[in-house]
Amino acid sequence: MKHELVPLAVLAALASAVSQAAQSGESTITLGEIHVDGSAGQSLQAGGSSVLTSVDVLGSDKVEDKNVMNSWELLGQMPGIQLTETRQGAESGKATFRAFNGEGYINGIKTLIDGVPSNVNSGNQRFIDMVFPLDIDYIEVVRGTNDPRYGLHNIGGNINFVTRQGGNYTDSRLTYGSFNTQEVQLAVGHESENFAQNYFLAKQDSDGYRDHDQSNKYSLSGKWFYTDDASLLKLGLVTRLYHHQAEEPGFLTREELKASRTDSDPKNANDGDDRDMKQVAVHLDWQMRDDLSLSNKLYYNSYEDDRKVTFTSYPVGNAPRQRRQWDEQQTGMLSSMTWATRDWLTLEGGLNVEHQDNEYRRYRYNYSVPTNFDTTPARVQNDDAYTLDNFGAYVQAVIQPIESLKIIPAYRVDRFYGETELPDGTEADLQDYGSIQQPKLSVVYSLTPNINLYANWGRTFQILTGSSAPAYMTAGQASFDPSINTGKEVGIKFSPVNGTEARIAVWQQDATDEVANMPSTGTTVGLGETRRRGIDLQITSNITDQWSVWASHAIQEAKVVSAYTASGASLAGKEVFSTPRYISNLGTDYQLNHDWRVGLQARAQGDYYIDELNQQGKYGGYALLDANVRYTLSPTARVDVQVKNLTDREYEYVWYDNFFWGGDDQPMFSPAPGRTVYLSLNLKL
Repeated sequence: MKHELVPLAVLAALASAVSQAAQSGESTITLGEIHVDGSAGQSLQAGGSSVLTSVDVLGSDKVEDKNVMNSWELLGQMPGIQLTETRQGAESGKATFRAFNGEGYINGIKTLIDGVPSNVNSGNQRFIDMVFPLDIDYIEVVRGTNDPRYGLHNIGGNINFVTRQGGNYTDSRLTYGSFNTQEVQLAVGHESENFAQNYFLAKQDSDGYRDHDQSNKYSLSGKWFYTDDASLLKLGLVTRLYHHQAEEPGFLTREELKASRTDSDPKNANDGDDRDMKQVAVHLDWQMRDDLSLSNKLYYNSYEDDRKVTFTSYPVGNAPRQRRQWDEQQTGMLSSMTWATRDWLTLEGGLNVEHQDNEYRRYRYNYSVPTNFDTTPARVQNDDAYTLDNFGAYVQAVIQPIESLKIIPAYRVDRFYGETELPDGTEADLQDYGSIQQPKLSVVYSLTPNINLYANWGRTFQILTGSSAPAYMTAGQASFDPSINTGKEVGIKFSPVNGTEARIAVWQQDATDEVANMPSTGTTVGLGETRRRGIDLQITSNITDQWSVWASHAIQEAKVVSAYTASGASLAGKEVFSTPRYISNLGTDYQLNHDWRVGLQARAQGDYYIDELNQQGKYGGYALLDANVRYTLSPTARVDVQVKNLTDREYEYVWYDNFFWGGDDQPMFSPAPGRTVYLSLNLKL
């Protein structure tokens, strides 16, 4: 690791600012602008931006005009975000950071929509697909282990998609682009006196880059908020509905990829996904008195998915031909109270309760080309009904003994319960993890008005998820302790000149008893002790009123400290598979005049090993350039053209198939599109 970069950067920062006492600041960097639409609108949520770790916020102006097939792709603009682009219909991919990969084995990132937990049971981020760019106010990324607000899945940090609330507007966006992609988005807000209404509709259809790659989806949402005359009480209801039907083109062998990047193998002709998701949330914020406030969220999430998937042409048994059905229902509540007891002391306490009532069915089918999912399955692998209950609570204090110093100790505890019922009638309880204790400590010191030094230490955890063993204690199943992640970080945020923000952070995260667990396939690999560490460098600058630039470079590694394969081979010193060593971003926007704006963004990601022994070579790296041009027709209308992968770079997502090929293990590829072009008309009425 290039730790020598840090002291040099610190010295440069110190030299750029005037040395004087300053009020204690924070560590957040914002890219773009955040709307606050009327009295019901929400500014940057204090709970996230005040966490003293590396926090990044992506504003709506960097989001609303982006053409993406799925909203997790928007995070590619942000520092240190790894995009895992599987591109298999509704199973499109994932955004991760802090050297947690997106393979689905270790789902280390908590995702939220308007502060509502939005992971499925396995920790995957599928609920994000309900949100479209035109409805997003901002996206907030909190890295590290010192945020006490969340427990389950909050191993390496969290992502919160915050949508528009309040205001008076009618915004629409019509898009046509490559692969016959057609999209319409309509956002309407109406606010009068104490009542605000917001509605959103999106419809997206595409033939896809490859054969057998068609996708059709729609999303609807409604938000209703009441605020009292004194603005002390805000009560709201948020509802979302999402439906997605998609074909899956399947993965390609190396030889198939060389023959054609757009083909879909005949075996995959019946593969596809039918997915429905719903979310309902009640929000209540109450300023009880000047020094005391209460925030509550009551929510219900529903996830129903029917996926038909064929992984290989290898004619053996029924292993690679599967139909997977999920039916997950989550009911939960989050509540927090903040008390400003003194000028120098603020206390906060919170609790969360979540109950999951889930079903998972997995059927296997005999060999045929294409796989015939209409026949009677050869075997029922799973037909499980299971529950998961989580009770969590935290306390924290914000102590500011002097203007330039802020200290935040915190403590969180989580407990889990649950049971499963398997097809043979077996009933089993969830692993007994006891009370999972997570102490945390954060400090920030302001050397000057433009220089904030911060440090944090904290613990998070990983538990096993799924519908059967090893998450549940069936006969002969070994007990598992929670994997405790201990993270630490030191950083500096500084402003060398007006309009410029920069941050440098050095971090490390050590895990005990880490398990790579894929509930959908019943695959579990013990990674034992692991260590993730890295250096994050980033800067944003408004050079002039017309010209802005931003850049970031994340150097990272994830290695096994102590673990063994099933055959007894040591994994010590091996890199955790599918984790690139660097992630980089560089972008600029330039407003030529009142009518014309142009932008460029480059992003790059390093190669990664695809197997736990690091013997199969490295794959997956890329360097891409996107461009966009916007022309304003009138105060209410503009058009924009977006070109993605401008240089027509060939790259692929790659994984190592060592359990579906019956011994003939090999890399499998999902090719990315080449150059694509989108034309959009934006109307504000």
